[in-house]
Amino acid sequence: MRTTVILQSNYIPWRGYFDLMRRADVFVLYDEVQYTKNDWRNRNQIITGNGPHWLTIPVKKSGKFGQSIAETEVINGAWARKHWMSVSQSYAKAPFFDAVSTWLKPCFDGAAEQSHLSEINEMFLRAIADYLGFETQIIRSTEIAGQADRVGRLVQICDHLKSDTYLSGPAAKSYLDETAFTQQGIGVEWMAYPQYPATVANPDQAPASILDALFWLPVNEVFA
Repeated sequence: MRTTVILQSNYIPWRGYFDLMRRADVFVLYDEVQYTKNDWRNRNQIITGNGPHWLTIPVKKSGKFGQSIAETEVINGAWARKHWMSVSQSYAKAPFFDAVSTWLKPCFDGAAEQSHLSEINEMFLRAIADYLGFETQIIRSTEIAGQADRVGRLVQICDHLKSDTYLSGPAAKSYLDETAFTQQGIGVEWMAYPQYPATVANPDQAPASILDALFWLPVNEVFA
């Protein structure tokens, strides 16, 4: 059996995003689709002593209609230093700060040198997946040739990867035509997100980046 997950490129996303990734044989970073402003593509929240705080990567507006996530450029590298300062100040007293910061700070340093948003997002996704011990193969949708409508493109990617199963988050139920997959011999499964363990900093489970869990929980309890 070969399970594929296809998700848009997000900036250090929440635990559910990585929970989907860990259940997949192949994770496809769907960065060919249109960039959406004020969305999770270039921002996320961390938990500070004063509550949730947004970290936002400034991006360039190309003026091009339908600019894709892959085409979206960042404005400068100063944001990376500021983000790391916010992260380190917020989680300095967390039990796993030293273990996580040894590989996370170099990610921010490297991100400052990157010009495109999706490259930055992929850098963090790979580093976090490695820390969590995932064996999932990670590729970009732009590496797979082809063109189709919204659902057709997902089927096309799964077919190219010889997938038996397409695993999707529940939000896609509103538009996903399962018959388009089953006609190609691909089963569709729906993710049911569990109630993830709360952290000391975020007992009420406010929407937040997975960083909160990484700093406060041991690796084997992040999804427990």
